[in-house]
Amino acid sequence: MDVFRNPKTLHHLKRILPFGIIWLVLSWFILLIESMATGYENQRPETDITVTWSVFVFASLAVFLVGILMGSVEVLWMGKRFKSKSFGQKILYKMGFYVLFMLLINLITFPIAASIESNSSLLDHQVWEKFANYISSTTFLSTMVSLSFSIFVSLIYAGISEHLGHNVLLNFFSGKYHKPKEESRVFMFLDMKSSTSLAEQLGQKAYFRFLSDYYNQLSDAIIQFRGEVYQYVGDEIVITWKEKDGLQNQNCIRCFTAMKLSLQQKSDYFSTTYGMVPSFRAGLHLGKVTTGEIGALKKEIFFTGDVLNVTARIQKLCKSLEQDLLVSGDLAGKLSKSDALTFTSLGKMELEGRQEVVELFAHNNGTF
Repeated sequence: MDVFRNPKTLHHLKRILPFGIIWLVLSWFILLIESMATGYENQRPETDITVTWSVFVFASLAVFLVGILMGSVEVLWMGKRFKSKSFGQKILYKMGFYVLFMLLINLITFPIAASIESNSSLLDHQVWEKFANYISSTTFLSTMVSLSFSIFVSLIYAGISEHLGHNVLLNFFSGKYHKPKEESRVFMFLDMKSSTSLAEQLGQKAYFRFLSDYYNQLSDAIIQFRGEVYQYVGDEIVITWKEKDGLQNQNCIRCFTAMKLSLQQKSDYFSTTYGMVPSFRAGLHLGKVTTGEIGALKKEIFFTGDVLNVTARIQKLCKSLEQDLLVSGDLAGKLSKSDALTFTSLGKMELEGRQEVVELFAHNNGTF
C-alpha cells in the first residue's frame, strides 16, 4: 500500500474525500426532509422505493461513492479543463457535464435499488415496470433536482478550496487556528532571478502568464515534499512546513532541488514561449511562530514571528553571496546529514535591521 504513502496521492485523496462527505450529508438531509413531509410513509409505492435499512445502507454507500467519483473526476481531470474561465463560467459548464453524468448514474442505480427493495432479481419484470413508472414521474424530476443541488454545492466547495487552498479551508472548518497557537515551522522564501527586467521585456499580460506557468511548474514538487504555499507575493513564494514534515527525509531541501529540476525539465517550453528559463534563489530557516485566523473584512490563516523576518533577510543575501540556497544554522543543525546532503559554513553574518548575527550555510548540491 505504498501508493497511499505518496504525498501527492494523499494530497489528492484529501481533496477528493470531502466530495463524498458532502454528497452523503446532503442525501441524508434531503431524505429526512422528504420523510418528514410524507409522515415517514411511502405514499407512491408504484414509483418510490420504500426505505428499509438495507435500501438505506445501499443508497448511502452509492451516494458516497458517486460523490467520490465526482471528486475524482473534478480533481484529476475536469478541474484543469476550465482554468481560463471565470468562476461563474466554470460552474455553468461543469454543471452541464455533471448533470448528464449523474443522470446516467441515476438510471443505472435505480433498478438495483428496486431489486433490493423487492428482494428479487434485477431481471424481474416488476423491477423494470417500476423503473418505467419512475422515469415518467415527478419523483424522477425531484431526484434530478436533488442531484443538481448536490453538484452545485460540490462545485462551490471545489471553487472555494481552489482559491483559498485545501489546507486553509479545512483549518477554517475545523477551527484549528480560531485561537492563536504557537508552533515550530520551517519557512522557505523563494525569489525569482532577474524578474524586473523580464517583466519589462515581456509586458504585463505576457509576464502574468509567465508567472502562472512558473508557479504551476513548481506545485508538484511542493506537494511531493509536503510543503504548503503560505503566500504568493509578486514573483516570490513563501513555502512552509510543520517542523516534523520539513525535517523528515530532508523534505525542505529536497523540495528546493525538485523545483529546480522541474524547471530544467520544462526549459524548452519556457525558452520557446518566453525567451528565457526562470530560475530562483531561496532562504531557509526554522523557528517558532504564532498561528491564527486574522482579518476583519477577509479572514486568513496568518503566521507571525521573528522567523519570517529572518528568513526574508537570509534570502536577500543569496545574491551578494552568489548562492542559490542559504540555510540558517538553526535549521542545518537539525537536518539529518547524508552523503547527498552536505553544507558549507559561510560564517556568522549580520542581517539587515538586526543586531544578532546568524550563522549561514550553503547547500552543496547533490542527488537524493
